[in-house]
Parts: sequence; structure tokens; C-alpha cells
Amino acid sequence: MPLVRIDLARGKTEHYRQTVGDVVYEAMIATLNVPADDRFQIIAEHSPNDFIVDQNYLGIKRTDDVIVIQVTLNAGRSVDLKRAFYKAVADGLHQRLDLRREDVFINLVETAKENWSFGNGEAQYA
Repeated sequence: MPLVRIDLARGKTEHYRQTVGDVVYEAMIATLNVPADDRFQIIAEHSPNDFIVDQNYLGIKRTDDVIVIQVTLNAGRSVDLKRAFYKAVADGLHQRLDLRREDVFINLVETAKENWSFGNGEAQYA
């Protein structure tokens, strides 16, 4: 059950934001073995003063269109699966929204299964 947080600069259209969410979800299914209907996403826009991303870190030239994607998910996926996910998201956003691959920042946060409650005050995976 990944929980996805997508942060971007204010001013993008609803279609743009929806497409970003779709691309991330489709990439999770294709590369991280996430089941269908397991979609939990929070998409937030920020003013320039509240959205600070270094435009040159590690020699990657980012623009004001940068998107930060953070996925919290169960631990245990291989580095190869993670790399495939990063590539699928960057390629998908480039193909569908013409977003530069350099402007796709992804962070995975792994957690143990007992750290989730999907409702009812229960730990469904524990």
C-alpha cells in the first residue's frame, strides 16, 4: 500500500495534476508490483516561497517545473525494481506532459508492514 505525495509549483491545470498522478500509479503497478485499486495519492501545489528545490544539486539542472514525488511503501523491493520505477515515472511524465526528466525528483520511504492502518483502528498487515 504505497502512499504517494506529489508536490509541485502552483499554477498547473487539473489535467496536468491528474496526469502526474496517473503516471506514478501506472509506474507503480508496472514496476513495483503494486496491485490495482491500491491508489492513495496526495497532490499539493505550493507557492515559490514554500517550494524550494536546489536547481543544480548533483549537476542536474532543474527548472521551476520540478515535481517532488515521495512514495512511502512496504520495505523489500530490489534496487533494480526501484530503478525501473524511477525511469518509468520520468519517461512517462516526459512522454505525456513534456516534463523534462531532470525535473522529476523521487524519494522512496520504506516501512515495515505493521506500520499501516487502513481504517477501523486496525493494523491489517500485522
